[in-house]
Amino acid sequence: MSAIGSGGIVQPARPGDPSRIGPYRIIGRLGAGGMGTVHAGVASDGMRVAVKVIHPEQAQEPEFRARFRREVELSSRVTGPHLVPLLAADPDAPTPWLATAYVPGPTLNEHVLTRGPLVEGSLYAFAAATAQALAAIHAVGVVHRDVKPQNVLLTPVGPRVLDFGIAHAADGTSVTRTGVMTGTPGWISPEQYRQGTAGPGGDMFAWGALVAYTATGRLPFGAGAPDVVAFRVMSGEADLDGIPAPLRVMVEKALAKEPGDRPSASEAAHECTVLLASQVTQVASADAVPATAVDLITSVWQVPAAEDPAWRAPSDRSRSKKRLAVTLILAAGVIGGLAGGVATLLPGDTAGGRHAKASVASTSSPAPAGSERSSTSTTKEDKTAKQQTAGDSSANVASWNQTREAQGAGEHDVARAVLHDEGVVAQELSDGADFTPETVRFHASRREVYLSYRLTADEQGSMYAETEIAKSMCLTLRDLILRLHPDLPYRTYVMVKEGQAQGPQVTWQDDFVTNSRCQSAADDGTGQATDGSQDWQPDDDGLGQAMIPSTDSAEIRVADGAARKIIAGTNGMRQTLGTDRVLGNTQLKVGFDPDNSVMYVWSDYVQWNEKQVDSWASMAAGEACRAVVSERESAGSAWPYSRYAVAEIGGSHYMMIRWGTATTQADCPA
Repeated sequence: MSAIGSGGIVQPARPGDPSRIGPYRIIGRLGAGGMGTVHAGVASDGMRVAVKVIHPEQAQEPEFRARFRREVELSSRVTGPHLVPLLAADPDAPTPWLATAYVPGPTLNEHVLTRGPLVEGSLYAFAAATAQALAAIHAVGVVHRDVKPQNVLLTPVGPRVLDFGIAHAADGTSVTRTGVMTGTPGWISPEQYRQGTAGPGGDMFAWGALVAYTATGRLPFGAGAPDVVAFRVMSGEADLDGIPAPLRVMVEKALAKEPGDRPSASEAAHECTVLLASQVTQVASADAVPATAVDLITSVWQVPAAEDPAWRAPSDRSRSKKRLAVTLILAAGVIGGLAGGVATLLPGDTAGGRHAKASVASTSSPAPAGSERSSTSTTKEDKTAKQQTAGDSSANVASWNQTREAQGAGEHDVARAVLHDEGVVAQELSDGADFTPETVRFHASRREVYLSYRLTADEQGSMYAETEIAKSMCLTLRDLILRLHPDLPYRTYVMVKEGQAQGPQVTWQDDFVTNSRCQSAADDGTGQATDGSQDWQPDDDGLGQAMIPSTDSAEIRVADGAARKIIAGTNGMRQTLGTDRVLGNTQLKVGFDPDNSVMYVWSDYVQWNEKQVDSWASMAAGEACRAVVSERESAGSAWPYSRYAVAEIGGSHYMMIRWGTATTQADCPA
């Protein structure tokens, strides 16, 4: 989560995103990362805020909660002009969250990649301001632990350091499992590599590397495999060519191998401020030099202001302004539908519905190795063949007639979120399907939330529209009720089609609690695909294992090679993917799940649409497959991996797009 700044472009909210967190109204997203999601929020007085919500998996760990609570308490005492202040937090919420002021501007990493290094007065101002920020953090006993270019915003009035203390809370100890180091290679101090300890001296080492990168545009210890970078950090010399001589002296001290040989943050701040004052006096008379360090920094800061995006709820629902959530709730053939079925009440049947599962592809039903997933429509004959009589527990028109309107703040939150999310998704349906959400109602004793709607479409269009809306509603309720309103009793959602000559029809119902991924159960209940093609499927647990940095030399080498090819392939597809931005290791990553012999590739880039995600995933799957097979061909049984999976960031978790098992190159996608 620490890689996400508060100054990003506001993206539309996604299905399942809350409409309110604490006192803040949520109007969109700023980003997502390994620790959680950052929402764009607005306070009652109109102030813009960035609200960071921890992933539910982390929230379930008591030790994490204790660390998070402790560090939030410490961080609330940290103040300074070069920090992004903590405004509010609730570490005891079902899903912990914190809110910081919103600050517009690109990260240092983004600026250097697009505009190059900082120069002259702006460079000295950057060094002084970031050292002052770390001095303020260290003064109250907090260690940042994640000082890197992605965690510094370049605002119109100077740099701002992000996530002070939160990285400490998120990491806990520096070693998450034996021999595996947390942190970002190249920004980890020698003592942290050697002993797993991270203190203020470690922050200062990273500060020295940060200033070097800012001045030169180069990583001071180079790029490459993590173990190679670690060796350079511990034993090699940093690349400092191009840093102005006066500033280079301070950077060299900060990059000393032993923490005791480095300056403190306050010492570095003082020295850099003196250097900055010297720069100012070269272009201004002595009586024109600003009186304070903050004014001194502002006076020479010449970084172009980034566009400050308008913060407003989407008002134009034209199809030309696609909601990002819809690009990630992919068509049934790419991602699949939802567990639970499409139920149809026969004309005149008001006592018990008849329930039929939608026959759609699912992420939980793997295709043969390297195969493409294609959409499968449910024909009238298929639906009839699969119908089965439901018991009295099934929702029906009688239970629909017993529902009531929302009562209380929690239910009103749910109703607003469902109508908003499903309304936006409805706008993205094909021209042949006109879906209009009507009302959201509740049946507390049955623990059901109902959405009524009107739909004009042919049979195939109706199936697609209802599948998409059902997936979206499942995600909305799952995230909103389980994370923010766990006191509400509801666990089932029901869709009711109105405006028919035969009266209301219950068309879909499912348990959004047990159906944790809002997917279609295209299996026989055993967890194995009914087509017999595979008995394995990627999941969030495996991806989580892959996100833990490896220390195995073969894994590092293969991952590095695969990542280079995937990054090159991605950037070679920029026209197809509709972006001018050059992507790299920040957005595209590779890792391993040793327990299930899987190599995962995942993307944190959120601006592709459905077709673009599919094109990228197809390319990435081919490269991943070939990397796994090539290593197995050369290493034999010593290489344990035979599976690959490709994932893309989704609403509240990653969506598995492509996967397979391969033993020869012929098994790999072209």
